[in-house]
Parts: sequence; C-alpha cells; structure tokens
Amino acid sequence: MANFITIIRILCSLALLFCMPLSPPFYALYTAAGSSDIFDGWIARKTNTATKFGAKLDTLADIVFAAVVLIKLLPILALPVWIIVWVSVIALIKLINIVIGFVRNHTLTAVHSVINKVTGTLVFILPFTLTIINIRYSAVFVCAVATVAAIMESYTVLVI
Repeated sequence: MANFITIIRILCSLALLFCMPLSPPFYALYTAAGSSDIFDGWIARKTNTATKFGAKLDTLADIVFAAVVLIKLLPILALPVWIIVWVSVIALIKLINIVIGFVRNHTLTAVHSVINKVTGTLVFILPFTLTIINIRYSAVFVCAVATVAAIMESYTVLVI
C-alpha cells in the first residue's frame, strides 16, 4: 500500500508538468504529491511493511517531485543570483553526500533526519507563501535551514 502511494506521488509530480504554475490544478496536484510523501512512510511504519525498495522508491519520488517543481517554478520566480548560487551550493553539498554515501556503502544513501524533514516541509510550504511573503525573504530562511541540514547530512554520511 505504501509503495502504491509513493507511485501516486510520482504520477502527480509528472502531471504537474502539464499544469500552469500556481494555478488551482497545480496546487491540487502539488498538495496531493506533498501529502503522499507524509502518508507513504507513515503507513509503511504503521503496517510494518517498510522495505529497502520502498525507501529507494520514496527517494526517487522525492527527486522527481523536486525536479518537476523546479522546472515549473524557477522560470516564474525571478530569483536573485545570490539565491540561485546559494541553492546551487546546497545542491552540490547534497550531491557530494550522495556520492560519498554510495562510495562508502555501495548503495544510494538518503539521510532521513529531523532537520531534513523540516527542510522538506519548508520547501513544500514555499509555493503557498509566494503571494504573501517576498521570495527574497522566505528563501533566506529556507536556505539557512537547508544549509544546516546539508552540513549535518555530510557529518552523518562521513561518520556513520
């Protein structure tokens, strides 16, 4: 059941490609995809059906969702260069973490820490705040938390 919900997230994410950004259909699919990320893990833990495959599928679904949202939102946000650079540095740190985790463990490693969950929640909420908070202000807060999460993830990947 949990893996089915994760697959729904992938399908909702792909359907976002065909929606106008920040339109009602966009927000509906975006909310469904984001909500499914909460429920798939919860259901897997509650029903004792969590698997390594499910964890990898969840990570894949997260990547697809994030990529599609970036494809849809980056062209309309008109972000200052310094935010783009900051986000790029965070992405580079996370990519390095993935490579190091793969080299050390011979498998894709995803760190599911509290700070990563907080970062994910803040990033998820961001599109809903665009009409009330200037992206330059909200991005600083989200990027600061994401930076701490990426650095903590580096520590986890290197030490554990």
